[in-house]
Amino acid sequence: MGDALPVILVLAVGLAALAVAVLGHLQAVRRRQELQKLAADLGLTFNPARDRRMQDRFAAFECLRQGAQRYAVNVLNGRLNGRSACGFDYHYETYSRDAKGRRQTHHHWFSAVVIDSGLPLEPLFIRPEGFLDRVAEFVGWDDIDFELDAFSRRFYVKAPNRKWAFDVIHQATMEFLMNAPTFHIQFAGPHVMAWRRNRLAVGEFRQAMAVIEGVLDRLPEYLLRELKGGQGG
Repeated sequence: MGDALPVILVLAVGLAALAVAVLGHLQAVRRRQELQKLAADLGLTFNPARDRRMQDRFAAFECLRQGAQRYAVNVLNGRLNGRSACGFDYHYETYSRDAKGRRQTHHHWFSAVVIDSGLPLEPLFIRPEGFLDRVAEFVGWDDIDFELDAFSRRFYVKAPNRKWAFDVIHQATMEFLMNAPTFHIQFAGPHVMAWRRNRLAVGEFRQAMAVIEGVLDRLPEYLLRELKGGQGG
């Protein structure tokens, strides 16, 4: 029995690893099927293959330039309510060393949605405020605060041009974001990205799209005139 025990343990570990691999594969297949259905419902195309060009397509977004072995999968593309839209799962790797100096690979996944506003937007970053943000605020490294105190407590906002931030995030937009699902939201060129630090549930892709559209649809008329005028229109 003593000689058989190591063999039994090896088999048990092997079977457990196989079960995890099979479960992971089945979950990936189900996710592809559900995202393909979502794309069809929204009138978008769907491609489950690896796309290593996403970091170049949306080069201004730093979250797409983390780590190594970067690629997107489960890519939704097309036009959504008159605007170009893209959604995807994104992978990258980071590395560390264990106590014996052996390299360990860490796989990271998150999901994002990007919508093209068709406008020359200025940089803006909105995300849920965390504990470290409050510590930074205490020592004087503050973000942009707004008249609605509840909004300022809930969201961290940064923009090189503070006036632009106040133009975009007015009362109606603050109220909208306070009642919407929370994402990291970033403006870069004509594009607006909504993402989280984990893979979105399939239904959350719709939510991310709706949040971006809600912010864009609430841009004030005077600001739209300025932006369109800047395009020569």
